[in-house]
Amino acid sequence: MSEITLRESQIIVDEWVRTIGVRYFSELTNTAVLMEEVGELARIMARTYGDQSFKKSDEQYDLADEMADILFVLICLANQTGVDLTAAFTKNMKKKTQRDKTRHANNPKLKT
Repeated sequence: MSEITLRESQIIVDEWVRTIGVRYFSELTNTAVLMEEVGELARIMARTYGDQSFKKSDEQYDLADEMADILFVLICLANQTGVDLTAAFTKNMKKKTQRDKTRHANNPKLKT
């Protein structure tokens, strides 16, 4: 699959849900699923970059796949609630840029 935009991702997920997935889970269920997926990512991060060690049962996890699972469920929630992720992301980056123009550059904790 070639590179796709956020907008295209929302269309692809919607088509998949309506054909393969039958229908969207409820928004509450998808929120719970999102939390489960974030927990799986946190588990990998804690073991790969943190102080915890992998158990035999952890070997099946794949960092990229877990991130993709999170993105999929987040896109489902966006579709269900009428959020245009392209517009939302653009607006959010503009907000962050305006708010943090000098904040991070002036943070002594970030100086190397």
